[in-house]
Amino acid sequence: MAQVRISRDICRGCRYCILICPKSVIGIGEKANSKGYRFAVVVNPDRCIGCRLCVTCCPEAAIDVISKVINLR
Repeated sequence: MAQVRISRDICRGCRYCILICPKSVIGIGEKANSKGYRFAVVVNPDRCIGCRLCVTCCPEAAIDVISKVINLR
């Protein structure tokens, strides 16, 4: 399991992350950031498999994926 974090102030809404995500985790938001761009948002967080393709393709380095540790005790 993983968690996607998108920096709304850095994102320029290029949609590369949306196109490359194999699980449709990311979508485009309705609001604009301080630069006037409609930024990417996480729409299906439970689908994230942690592949980090979104991180790799983001030209602005606005995305980070954090692995969640599952405690089975």
